[in-house]
Amino acid sequence: MTSQAGTLGTMAPIRSQAESKAKTHSARSAYILHCAGCHGMDGRGVSQAQVPDLRAMADFLKVPGGREFLIKVPGVMGSALSDAEIAEVTNWMLIDGIGRSPPGRFQPYTEKEVQEARRSPLVDVMQSRQALINLMRDSSAEAALSK
Repeated sequence: MTSQAGTLGTMAPIRSQAESKAKTHSARSAYILHCAGCHGMDGRGVSQAQVPDLRAMADFLKVPGGREFLIKVPGVMGSALSDAEIAEVTNWMLIDGIGRSPPGRFQPYTEKEVQEARRSPLVDVMQSRQALINLMRDSSAEAALSK
């Protein structure tokens, strides 16, 4: 038995509630674990499966209702992440992670904001998304005309 123990090592006693010595939590790792499975590592999504491309999510911040929309989509609302983690991941995605940077002075999402958003989920996600995209197109057209 002694030679086996030396070869295989000895098993450490299992302790419930044992704290990890290696902290691995970061907004990026939370994105990888909770979002990248559908949206991909680069945020491209899969249009055939109706998984949206996140690389242009900052564009939603340019129109009224867009900020709230981003944290009310089903993937966020049904996430196992806490409100604070959702705020952290969303901020990372917008500032450091994927896609374009947020326009102007970006106000980071807060835990409280996510908590409030979860109290009133979207009724029709696709309709809400299309209405916001139409607002973005109208805003872009108006900006082009004013030049």
